[in-house]
Amino acid sequence: MAALLAVDPYVTDWLDLLTRWLHVIAGIVWIGSSFYFIALDNHLRPPKDETEREIGIGGETWEIHGGGFYNIKKYLVAPRVLPETLHWFKWEAYTTWLSGFALMIVLYYLHADTYLIDKSVADLSTGEAVAISVGLLAAAWLAYDALCRLLGSRPFVLAAALLGMITLAAWGVSHLFSGRATYLQIGAMLGTMMVGNVFFVIIPAHWELVRAKQAGREPDPAANARGKLRSVHNNYLTLPVVFTMLSNHFPFTYGHSYSWLILVFLLVIGAWVRHFFNLRHLGRTVWAIPVSAAIAIAVLAILIRPQSESAAGTPTVEFAQVARIVDQRCTACHSQQPTKVSTAPRGIKLDTPQEIRAQAAGIEQQAVQTKAMPLGNVTGMTQAERDLLGRWIAQGARIP
Repeated sequence: MAALLAVDPYVTDWLDLLTRWLHVIAGIVWIGSSFYFIALDNHLRPPKDETEREIGIGGETWEIHGGGFYNIKKYLVAPRVLPETLHWFKWEAYTTWLSGFALMIVLYYLHADTYLIDKSVADLSTGEAVAISVGLLAAAWLAYDALCRLLGSRPFVLAAALLGMITLAAWGVSHLFSGRATYLQIGAMLGTMMVGNVFFVIIPAHWELVRAKQAGREPDPAANARGKLRSVHNNYLTLPVVFTMLSNHFPFTYGHSYSWLILVFLLVIGAWVRHFFNLRHLGRTVWAIPVSAAIAIAVLAILIRPQSESAAGTPTVEFAQVARIVDQRCTACHSQQPTKVSTAPRGIKLDTPQEIRAQAAGIEQQAVQTKAMPLGNVTGMTQAERDLLGRWIAQGARIP
């Protein structure tokens, strides 16, 4: 199978499309249920009916949607009698992770030399890179779970410890993989922590409650607390993970020399914005949160803005030099008949002088400033070549 994919990019494209589509659909469902149930919990108010309090109902809320009214009640621990039909929420999480891992295999593991490995960062073989990536997914869950068990009763200390762990991971992975792979790897590690919460903690806690009722004994409230804590963690991790899944479109972030720090900064902002909505569901609208997030984004944008090279005092760059670099380093993907992909990404072709000049701004951003291209630097573009392209563009990108 791997050999087939290696020689037929068209098959890879279809696997990419189908697994990505499934991943996005499952992710929408999982994130949607996470958002809804945390909002539901935060909307609950103590029941006014004394009878309901006596039977163990801890809160209720009224909602209107789709032309109808809903009265939703939550038990402090469990109802006296289990209902005949009980709806579970787990396959949304499992499908999201499984489809995401399949996408990692299709794009990053079967094409590790292009997407995962950057020889200028670390000289890894395909086997080493894939083994490290998979190992880090498992390590992320084990480290996170250990921290939760040790510090679960001290949420602020736990939050600081988790931030430190993620920061260390981002820094370390940035010294192993390409920039775009670093962001995706951290996102996959966070996603593994989230699905681990569902598989190893939340669902077992649910089963503990159900089996206690089936055995005729009073359920342990600690099971509720364990499940709720991890569910809240998942809720705060959703927006950070969504960013990492989209990050490959933004080379000005992962292509920066401090890409790992930019990643951590954006992850924190994502969690901070999620906190705004959680507080709002509790009836507290703290506008300082989105305002501070917007200011932080603006400051970051200013700090990491790429600087164009000045043309003053530099030797004139002949287009023939530029054409030679583009032909050797870029046209393997960006041409009418590419050799490394089935079709030119985004339809960008660099076969003629006119096409090269038309893409000068993109070349400057992708190859000169962020060094995001060539992918994984698979064609071996040197810093001297990047500098020469930058000077040509600064001098007006002239062609014959």
